Amino acid sequence: MQTILLKAKLHQARVTHAVLEYEGSCAIDGNLLDMAGMHEYEQIQIYNLDNGKRFTTYIIRGEEGSGIISVNGAAAHMASVGDRVIICAYANYSEEARLKHKPSLIYLTDGNAVSHTCDAIPVQVS
Repeated sequence: MQTILLKAKLHQARVTHAVLEYEGSCAIDGNLLDMAGMHEYEQIQIYNLDNGKRFTTYIIRGEEGSGIISVNGAAAHMASVGDRVIICAYANYSEEARLKHKPSLIYLTDGNAVSHTCDAIPVQVS
């Protein structure tokens, strides 16, 4: 049996560009991709905290150290410059791998600099 789990997350990234007339995808700073273990052309889900929209696209590598998060093509209608987004990549894991899996969680500041990282989300309490 395979289970789909969160592989990596860029939490509260700020959209720096929304380019309608561009081949579709999401450009992400290459340093952030490497840190998160995300890859060019990998499918991602983007969750917009400011407007509630959720959509699927794929990654293209952005300039290292630029802080770029560019939502391109038709997806540019889903986010505006300055919006806070959560960018998630998922992967299939075997039962054995699932038991050992720890996601790569990268938390970002307003300027898309890394605030901190971890490999677990705290238990939500009531």
